[in-house]
Amino acid sequence: MLVGQFGGAAGTLASLGGEALAVRAALMRELSLGEPAITWHVARDTLAESVLYTGLLTGSLAKIAGDVMMMMSTEFGEVFEPFEHGRGASSTMPQKRNPISSELILACAKLVRQHCALMLDAMVQDFERATGPWHAEWIALPESYIATAGALRQARLMLAGLSVDSKRMQHNLELTSGLIVAEAVMMGLAPKLGRQAAHDLVYDACRAAAESGRTLMDLLCANDEISRHMDRSELERLLDPRNYLGSAAQMVDLSLR
Repeated sequence: MLVGQFGGAAGTLASLGGEALAVRAALMRELSLGEPAITWHVARDTLAESVLYTGLLTGSLAKIAGDVMMMMSTEFGEVFEPFEHGRGASSTMPQKRNPISSELILACAKLVRQHCALMLDAMVQDFERATGPWHAEWIALPESYIATAGALRQARLMLAGLSVDSKRMQHNLELTSGLIVAEAVMMGLAPKLGRQAAHDLVYDACRAAAESGRTLMDLLCANDEISRHMDRSELERLLDPRNYLGSAAQMVDLSLR
């Protein structure tokens, strides 16, 4: 995307004669910019791409911020933005701890998304010297990068000091009394009973648990067809969410490479 623009009055560099492309190449080397294949006064795809990249970046940050904001709510209470005296406090509700950085990141991302559309619209330019569509870039380009810089700064601040309540996470996982990992039981029974039969048995147990308020463990143990193939200790192992993380750890490592 980082290519320079040097084309002369009509984009042909006619005034420089036969050395025009060599002059352009030397200029781009001096400016540490890439050399364009052709004059691009009205070919605005590189500028649009640069802003669309900020849209992707702030969109990813907004996804993180949205999750942190929800996880800070009373009902979840699993993570919290870093605490400083007075930061995030409500003027009327002293018990509140507001997600300040997350709110700012989400606001920046909304602004950048609008500018992405503006930059795409500005690509529709007339002939070889546009009459005005590119003026919209004067707003979209600087504001997008300012908003992106702000979102990145808040994301670094938030994530560097993020407070994680692992006990509350465990508590929330246990709210369904095992239903959240019913698939693990089904997959454990499948080699013994066949997948469909295992699915139907576990499905019926899950529905009974939801309707009766009993734990899934009790209902599984009470089922003769299931207890014939699995004892309580095996079911306890399968119903522990910590034993059903799959490849999550490896996926994290791959993402951080």
